[in-house]
Amino acid sequence: MPDYGHPLLFGSFITPTNGPARQPVELAVLAEDLGFPFVELSREIEKFAGCSVAEIQGLYGMNAYRRYERRALEEAIQIYPEAVIATPGGLVSDPASFNELLAHCTTVWLHADPQDHIQRVTAQGDLRPMGGRAEAIEDLKQILAARAPFYAKAEFRLDTSAQPLESTFLSLREMVRSALQLPA
Repeated sequence: MPDYGHPLLFGSFITPTNGPARQPVELAVLAEDLGFPFVELSREIEKFAGCSVAEIQGLYGMNAYRRYERRALEEAIQIYPEAVIATPGGLVSDPASFNELLAHCTTVWLHADPQDHIQRVTAQGDLRPMGGRAEAIEDLKQILAARAPFYAKAEFRLDTSAQPLESTFLSLREMVRSALQLPA
């Protein structure tokens, strides 16, 4: 495991599946509130690869995607001693990346019920989770159940289901500021 030569005060948010648009917004606002840079790991992965996440997975496969993901995470940790990093939920599928995250970052699991995931993502116009398949919600439930033991390793958990954006942000802000021992 690399030694980045600095302590990372605050690190990562595990956002299961392709998170809804509101989560990066919440995290970007939180980063601004804390005075930390905001890193959306999916965008960093795309920069490394020179193409979209969907193209990486379609052209090169999941193993290549996981390699890009690990490189992007390592670089984010190395460059930013204090940052808010939004990670893809599948990051927990790669033991090396997940261990890197847990070793160097304070982690928060932004939990939501499977139905909320699908509603939020489709509300922003992303129909991939459903893909016209009636069994999509059952598939998502199975994915989230399989990942739950890994997500549970996060130091903090915030349930975002059935909460408006503002109250979710305020809860997240309070949790993070308390964890960092910063004034409210």
